[in-house]
Formats: sequence, structure tokens, C-alpha cells
Amino acid sequence: MNALRRLFGYDDKFFDLLESSATEAQTSVQLLAQMVSQPARLPTLDEFILSRRKDKRITEKITEELCRTFVTPLEREDIEALSIALYKIPKTCEKFSEKYLLCGGQIRDVDFSEQIRLLGDAVTTVVQMVKRLRTKSNLDTVKEDNDRLHHLEGQADKVMLALIQDLYSGRHNTLRVIILLDLYEMLERVIDRCRDAGNVVFQIVLKHS
Repeated sequence: MNALRRLFGYDDKFFDLLESSATEAQTSVQLLAQMVSQPARLPTLDEFILSRRKDKRITEKITEELCRTFVTPLEREDIEALSIALYKIPKTCEKFSEKYLLCGGQIRDVDFSEQIRLLGDAVTTVVQMVKRLRTKSNLDTVKEDNDRLHHLEGQADKVMLALIQDLYSGRHNTLRVIILLDLYEMLERVIDRCRDAGNVVFQIVLKHS
């Protein structure tokens, strides 16, 4: 009976996997926050790589289960789209960490706290939205979450503009401007990845409302 229920998509495996992927995305953001908030500590890429690989295995597992399951609790393309969107978050965090470490001591004095705060709020909202799929939360609730994500993205855009204005002030040497512009844009991209994942969740709920 249990095997039959799983075959027809009545178990929670897809929700479990998607929630695990969202949690890995949140872990990668937390690692990123630790990295930039402790500039005196010599960080490594190992934890970022581990988080990204774990999420990649989850993504691959979702693909395998889609092939094995006859009926799924959500449409297949929606599950796949959300899985891919979630995976891009730790992948982008890892890319940021690589570039951050390559810069050495040239940018250890830079304050990334405002972007990191917004990013933390964004990924927390994504985790919450993914969990709402299991509980079948109503459209209004999910829309509020998605609106919050877009608001956070808007705030991040304003922070980015202020940071760019400072870079173009003439107070910084050319190399520092190039490095920081790249890093600022990478953090902005992580927030965009969170927004993309939230949009997928919202479209799924909208479709089933």
C-alpha cells in the first residue's frame, strides 16, 4: 500500500527534497555572512563547496524521483524549475567566496553588512515560502512573502547604487574599484536568485489556487 501511494505521488518526498534544498541555500548564505563578518579569520572554500555539492545531490535526486514517480503532487516542470532556482543560490554564493578569497587583504576592511542583512532576510523568506507548498498555504499568504522578496530586492538595488556612487567618487584606486564592483554585483545576484525562487513558488501556488 505504501509503495502504491509513493508511486502515485502521495508521499512527501518532493516536499522533503525541496525543503532540504532551500535549507542548503540558507546554509550557504550563512557561511557567506560568516566569511565577510570575520575578515581576520582565514576562511576556506571547503564549507561552500560542501554545501553546494549537497544541494547538487538533492537536485539530482529530485530529477531521479521525477523519472520514477507516476503522479507528482505538483506539476513536474514546476518541481524542476524550483529545484534549479534553489540550486543557483549556493552556487552563486560559492562563486562569491572564490572571488572574495582571491582578493586577499585588499578588501578585508570593506563593510558588506547591509547587503548581507538583506540577503539573509531574502533567503529566510524563500525557505518559508518553500515550506508553504507542503502546507498548501493560501495565495494571499504566499503573495505577501513574494512581495517581501521583491521589496528586499528593491532595497538591495538602492544599497547597490549607493555603493557604486562611492566607488566612482575617486577616493579608491582602480584595482579596488574593479574588485568591489564585481563583489557587490555578485551579492546582488544572490538576492536575485532568491527572488527567482520566490517567483517560482508564487506561480505554483497561483496555478493551484
